Amino acid sequence: MSKRLWIIIALLALGLGIVYKVQSGNSTNNSSSSTSGTKHIQGLGSSGVTLIEYGDYQCPYCAEYYPFVKEVVAKYNDKISFQFKNYPLAQVHQNAFAAARAAEAAGLMGKFWEMHDLLYEQNIAQINNKKTPSWVTASNPQTYFDAYAKSLGLDVAKFDSNFSGSQANDLINGDINQFNKTGAQEATPTFFLDGKQIQPKASAESIDAFIKAEIDKKQGKNSTAPASSSGGNQSVQPTKK
Repeated sequence: MSKRLWIIIALLALGLGIVYKVQSGNSTNNSSSSTSGTKHIQGLGSSGVTLIEYGDYQCPYCAEYYPFVKEVVAKYNDKISFQFKNYPLAQVHQNAFAAARAAEAAGLMGKFWEMHDLLYEQNIAQINNKKTPSWVTASNPQTYFDAYAKSLGLDVAKFDSNFSGSQANDLINGDINQFNKTGAQEATPTFFLDGKQIQPKASAESIDAFIKAEIDKKQGKNSTAPASSSGGNQSVQPTKK
């Protein structure tokens, strides 16, 4: 093989490596994760009731549920524990995994919930006004994430290091692995209340009713949990091969 051909092959390999590096911020890392996932918790949990949401920051239905979940969690702050876990639907939402990285990068600096809220609020703003520039539609969403990190008082260089590092990636993959073990349909948002999947409607009243019934149950009171919705307000990921 000629020297010239070897040089061409080497340049092609280098080019492919660069392309992969550029794309990796928006995609999953297929390396196995040794972590058990994230442990972002709000609430004092005095009743022993735990609500878990598996969400995707780019999912419009997650954005629709976001203010209602936030309202109900604040109402029951002393009684329940609320956990948010990542389930980015990367096949249908190009920036979903990158957004999860941004939240976890901020989380490593003590600002997870602040970044979590910013990402959803910007998603809602983009839905309401599609002309508004946003990380949701950006070809390079990290520019927006850096601006959010700065607004939260974070060291942007450290944030970027966390964003591109393996720890945030492993935390996200840990959440995905946990979700896959539930056997639930691959959709967002997906909610579990004390380990049982529920499908509340996108309203504070519906989410509140599920939580109240579970608290009453824990306290030995007679209370009937509301029927789950049909799950129509969900963004379903294509079946994995």
